[in-house]
Amino acid sequence: MKKIFTIDDFITAFISAIGYGLSFEIPNILGWEMWQSGICCLLVGGVLDMASRKIIFSKAVQTNHVTKKLIVFAFVIFFLAGQYVALELSDSLSMYDYLFEQYLYIIIPAVLGFAFSMALRWYRVRKVRKRYGDGSQGFFYEDLIKPDELEWWNKENQPIKGDYDKKFAVKTKTGIYVGFKEKNCVIYDGIPFAKPPVGERRWKAPEPLPESDEVFEAIYFGASAIQVEHEGSILKHHRQSEDCLTLNIAIGGKQTAKKKPVLVLFHNGDFSFGGSADPLMYGDNLANAYSDFIGVSFNYRLGIFGFIDFSEVPGGEKYPDTLNLGLLDQIAALKWIKENIAAFGGDPDNITAMGFEAGATSILLLATCEQAKGLFKKAFVFFGSPESAHYTRENSRNLAKQLLKETSTETMAELMQLSTDDLKAAAQKIWTYLALPTCDGKLIPSNVWKAYKNGAANGIEFINGISKNERQIYKSFVGQQNYEDLISDHVLELWELLDAEKIQAVKNYIENLKKQNVSEVDAQAKVLEQWHALSMYLTATQLAAGGNKVHLIYWDVKPLIENLGSGTVDVVSAFFGNRKTLQMYGNVLNPTISEILQALLKKFIIGAELKLYNNEIKGVKAVDWKELPDALVVSSKEFKCESIEDKLTEIPALSEFMKEFSANSARR
Repeated sequence: MKKIFTIDDFITAFISAIGYGLSFEIPNILGWEMWQSGICCLLVGGVLDMASRKIIFSKAVQTNHVTKKLIVFAFVIFFLAGQYVALELSDSLSMYDYLFEQYLYIIIPAVLGFAFSMALRWYRVRKVRKRYGDGSQGFFYEDLIKPDELEWWNKENQPIKGDYDKKFAVKTKTGIYVGFKEKNCVIYDGIPFAKPPVGERRWKAPEPLPESDEVFEAIYFGASAIQVEHEGSILKHHRQSEDCLTLNIAIGGKQTAKKKPVLVLFHNGDFSFGGSADPLMYGDNLANAYSDFIGVSFNYRLGIFGFIDFSEVPGGEKYPDTLNLGLLDQIAALKWIKENIAAFGGDPDNITAMGFEAGATSILLLATCEQAKGLFKKAFVFFGSPESAHYTRENSRNLAKQLLKETSTETMAELMQLSTDDLKAAAQKIWTYLALPTCDGKLIPSNVWKAYKNGAANGIEFINGISKNERQIYKSFVGQQNYEDLISDHVLELWELLDAEKIQAVKNYIENLKKQNVSEVDAQAKVLEQWHALSMYLTATQLAAGGNKVHLIYWDVKPLIENLGSGTVDVVSAFFGNRKTLQMYGNVLNPTISEILQALLKKFIIGAELKLYNNEIKGVKAVDWKELPDALVVSSKEFKCESIEDKLTEIPALSEFMKEFSANSARR
């Protein structure tokens, strides 16, 4: 993946040898004191060393083979000329000796550095394995959260009536917010972007905040949305409230006159759990990784508070937006960012949306939404697809029926009288009736894939990501029993879509896996993972067919612990450099993968070509991320750009159905 040292290091050693050798010996021959010769050696030799490296590792040289050969030839000639001068000056001076010393200087520190990094990685791997074992328990955090940290995590921002630190105060249209500095970042947490959706506003579309000159703290995270508390969800330790519509802003590096691009994070969590207080989404990690950008994360309503259909419930006509309230919250957050981010030094005309799982699906849906037009110009979506939103209207009605049954209510008026705790308890019991966005034909087109092909998302550039081992990540969050129940339900839903011949082909595939000692649930999960991957691939191809520029990334990194998987958690951590967070989630960061992906994401955000020339990252060979139909395949050993369709078609019947579905959806 990354070479310890390259041939270019050895080439620059020629010039370094001349610089350090002659700049010491010539003053020495001229009668200078030893210390004077030493200073001259360090100054002249150091300048030549830096200059030679700047030349040989420059883009102009690394991207042009002819130029590189000419430079190498010139370096060799320069070295030989220096050797000749050295021999003429003194019989004892030999550039060959200095060259040998330079090679040792290149090799020994590099080898020692590599050995240290490997030892450090071994220590971290050992620590993770000791904590998680075989990973069968999934994610857990109780042993990592200290009482004082938990207390701070759950504090609330307060209005400020007296003096405040104006150095970290920013005036927006909706108030003055006072943040804080942490290392190289200035952070503003828990800023409200809409009126609290509580009381009469429960199950209503978000309402904009009034203009205000009041002063507020922006030190603590806002409450997470009311959510299902899975075994592997860290936010079960964070305070939750229906009053959850807040966002967080992180600014890295120095303030500049030029407005900074903005990266907005949509959190993961299957639309039923998750939030911006998850350490995966922390803004300081983002701001440190991308100091030239501004990072924003936010919360939106989840589960029965954000995605449910009350149209058949008496009184439900007063709540027409409940199908997609979570999406409306996201639009409200984007509008607030668009209107106010300039006050924080951000560029409102250069916003990139970045989402994972549910967050990615949200962005893909908003890309077709008229209300979200112009709110972001680029999108990075990892492991998301609008597929589930095509089939959820009936599911959302069933969810409403189950909610009525669980709470012994019959009307919306009765539901409105229930406490938050009562509704949360009910949601916890009926969560398998998944609360998901719906293609309602109102906010979201009834056929999103057709909308893509017809150009509904025009003007947005995409990176779409697919993972190979995401099903294990999901199991680690929700727990084994919930995982088995959901897999069983999803397989039944899949049977409803396929004809008898294709169902039999899939069942044969499952039986073949079982003969290889794969359990029934794992075999079914592998089928569903391929189904979802094909859906994501279809999404990318339909976007491209509609005129969008699309790049694919395929995550094929082997998990450290098989039962914990390798997917969204690892990808988030790699892009943000969240080493400590990733260890908390049972893996160890690969610094080379992280460095390469960060470099490519930076290029994507600023609109540069998604390419790395040879040694642009020292020791890393050139990367040329081509558009569809190729994908950037990321593994622990290499980055390569190639077609991935063969990686997604292990079950031909599923691939055939997806192609038929694509063709039919285009004709509807």
